[in-house]
Amino acid sequence: MINNTSQQKWERLSSKQLDNQFINEIIQGMNCSPFEAKAILDTVHKVYSDFFDYSESPLPGQAKFIVTSIENGPTKNLKEATKIPVTLTLDAGQKDLNARQSGNVVKLRRHRLQRIAQEAFMQGGLLTVEDIANRIFNCGERTLVRDIAYLKNKGIVLPLRSTIKDMGRSLSHRSIIVKQWLSGKEYSEIALATKHCIASVQNYVGKFKQVVALALDNYEVHTIAFLVKISQSLTEEYIDLWHHFDKTEARENELKELLKKREL
Repeated sequence: MINNTSQQKWERLSSKQLDNQFINEIIQGMNCSPFEAKAILDTVHKVYSDFFDYSESPLPGQAKFIVTSIENGPTKNLKEATKIPVTLTLDAGQKDLNARQSGNVVKLRRHRLQRIAQEAFMQGGLLTVEDIANRIFNCGERTLVRDIAYLKNKGIVLPLRSTIKDMGRSLSHRSIIVKQWLSGKEYSEIALATKHCIASVQNYVGKFKQVVALALDNYEVHTIAFLVKISQSLTEEYIDLWHHFDKTEARENELKELLKKREL
C-alpha cells in the first residue's frame, strides 16, 4: 500500500516538474553541483519570469478561459458584458506542491484561488464565483464563498467581479497596493500579500509617484491621466491618497526626495 503522506511521494511529484529537468540538464551539461544549478535556475526565473507569465501560448499547467472584462463596470448585465480571453494557471508545479505538502486540499484551493483571481485581473478580466466553481475548480459555490470570507479576514481582498463591485472606487486593487506601500511595507511583502509579482507592485507605486509629482506641479487631472497612461478615476484616487492617507515618515520623505530631484 502506498503511503500518501510519505516524503517519497513529494519527491516523486517534484521530480516531474520542468524545473527539475532544467536542474538535471545543468548538472550534467555543465558539471555543476546541485546548489549551483539551483542558483542558475533562480536567476533565470528572476530575469525572465514576467516573460514566462505572459507568453502567447499557455505554459504547462495553464489554460485559456473567456471571462468578463473589467471595463464593463459593476452594473453591466453579464449577457451584454464584453468578454475577453485570459490565461490562468491551474497547476503551478512546485509552488502548488509546496502549498499542498504544508497544508491540506483547502489550503491548496485557497492558494490557487488567489492566483487565478489575480491573473485574470492583471489581464483585464474579472472572474466570478460561478466561473471558478463550475468551470475551473468544479466545487460548490458555498465552498468558494467561505474561502473568500476567510481570505478577507486575513486582509486579502480578491479582485473578483463581486468584490470589485463592493469595493467601489476608493478601494480599487491598485489603491490597496499603494496604501500598503505608504504604510511602510516593502515590495516583496506587498507582492506576497496581494498575489502580484514584484514588478507589478513596483509599476503601481511608480505610477502613483508620477501622479503625485505632476499634481504638485499643478497639472490638471485629465492631463496627468494622459501622461501617466492611467484612467482619470484612478488618478483622482491617487491624488486623494497623497493628501489624506496616513503615510509613514519614511515614505513621505522618499516622495519628497523624488520631488526635489525633479526640480534640479
